[in-house]
Amino acid sequence: MQTLDWIVIGVFSLALIGIIIWVVKQKQNSSADYFLGGRDATWIAIGASIFASNIGSEHLIGLAGAGASSGMAMAHWEIQGWIILILGWVFVPFYSRSMVYTMPEFLERRYNKESRSILSFISLISYVLTKVAVTVYAGGLVFQQVFGIEELWGIDFFWIAAIGLVVLTALYTIFGGMKSVLYTSVLQTPILLLGSLIILVLGFKALGGWDEMMRICSITTVNEYGDHMTDLMRNNSDPQYPWLGAIIGSAIIGFWYWCTDQYIVQRVLSGKNQKEARRGSIFGAYLKLLPVFLFLIPGMIAFALAQEGIVINGEVFKLSTPDAAFPTLVAKLLPAGVKGLVVCGILAALMSSLASLFNSSAMLFTIDFYKRFKPQTPEKKLVRIGQAATVVIVILGILWIPIMRSVGDVLYAYLQDVQSVLSPGIAAAFLLGITWKRASAKGGMWGMIAGIVIGLTRLSANVYYSNVTGASDNWFKAIFYDENWLFFCGWMFLFCVIVVVVVSLATKAPSAEKIQGLVFGTSTPEQRAETRASWNKWDVIHTVIILCITAAFYWYFW
Repeated sequence: MQTLDWIVIGVFSLALIGIIIWVVKQKQNSSADYFLGGRDATWIAIGASIFASNIGSEHLIGLAGAGASSGMAMAHWEIQGWIILILGWVFVPFYSRSMVYTMPEFLERRYNKESRSILSFISLISYVLTKVAVTVYAGGLVFQQVFGIEELWGIDFFWIAAIGLVVLTALYTIFGGMKSVLYTSVLQTPILLLGSLIILVLGFKALGGWDEMMRICSITTVNEYGDHMTDLMRNNSDPQYPWLGAIIGSAIIGFWYWCTDQYIVQRVLSGKNQKEARRGSIFGAYLKLLPVFLFLIPGMIAFALAQEGIVINGEVFKLSTPDAAFPTLVAKLLPAGVKGLVVCGILAALMSSLASLFNSSAMLFTIDFYKRFKPQTPEKKLVRIGQAATVVIVILGILWIPIMRSVGDVLYAYLQDVQSVLSPGIAAAFLLGITWKRASAKGGMWGMIAGIVIGLTRLSANVYYSNVTGASDNWFKAIFYDENWLFFCGWMFLFCVIVVVVVSLATKAPSAEKIQGLVFGTSTPEQRAETRASWNKWDVIHTVIILCITAAFYWYFW
């Protein structure tokens, strides 16, 4: 890092501080102001926030690392703009009509209060144990690589970087609320995109272009069935990414994440109307087409550079581990000033992802737990409760980091594995909830309970059999440990759907009044007219363009 790099970082920091100060001065006297930015966000802010909230340091390390180790396999999860379109076109009208603040609140409207409590509990636990800890852990590793500092003042630089960034992010989230997340995302997103694009261009220049990367990666096999790093669709017997399992599993995880997870959907709930929310989703879908090229492809470039032993600035390019791909490219390829800009992009990814997470977690606790037990709480006090909840979540996330750090080499696998068993039950409840009038309160509730029980059993089996040598083979091990994680996700989703259907048919159907406007075929003429007036031909055209780009990507890497 040279003087010019520090100047660039300083300018970025001043701009960020300026936005935060401006946001803090705005009136935020109600929980709607604090958590949803007053529900007046435009499509640009919504789309930018969706993208920036999704892209965290686990992408800079995990996704680039996946590209360096297994090639295109993880692209199924990163070319999911089509699922964000489902959020905008299918779910936005239902969420908008319900006027809810949180996804658990929506489930209470559709099913019952028990379903709300179940989802709130799952979400809070998963945020602390996965998203906070993983993002912070990966962020500490990124900065350790980029700055090349092992210790500072006798302290492991990992902890200084990780905790420092968490505290900084928590401060502007606590005082600025949702508006600070939305408006800082508008600054952070273009910086992140520009910095990653520079890495991509310089990486191709050092390697010799796209064709050279494809040549090197296309002759590198990744399994015993002859699949190569450039193959998106792997043999169905591939132990990690069988093509059928990847399509089904990534779709289920993606549906849960993009259409039902508070962490993402809260960006859409902050829209001033259905039109802005839908167009924000379409804009976010466009942006979601980029991570494969901005993060995964650079990982493949780093692999190719190391494979060929390319000399950069007088040194042979080497990768210590696949997860070091992106920060190594930053350290080796970038000139002074540009390196500072990319570091700003990494800062942007870290802070935006964590800020969105802190705000969503605080909202879940405040609205779904505290306000339910104390419904007469003044709005200003709810804001203070939300700020206090953010502090607690920050502390819990930091305390979990040492445990996460002990499994650093499987960090990204751990995150995906947790999501693959977390998502099926929730996805089944939401999907049947808005598409099937007969889905009853108990049906939705027991579908999620089945998901929790099966998911925790799978995670427990993974921990046990991964650490016990010589465990005997039996039916339990075959189902809950040996079964490929993506196929297990698919079977688990099917089982949860069956539970919802069977229990719903065996219990009392919901009344027409309860589900009015919350299920297909129950909206009033006025509600349908409002939805129809919220889109025009350009929304359809942009949707078709995104779908065509996605189809072309699958065709090219098939």
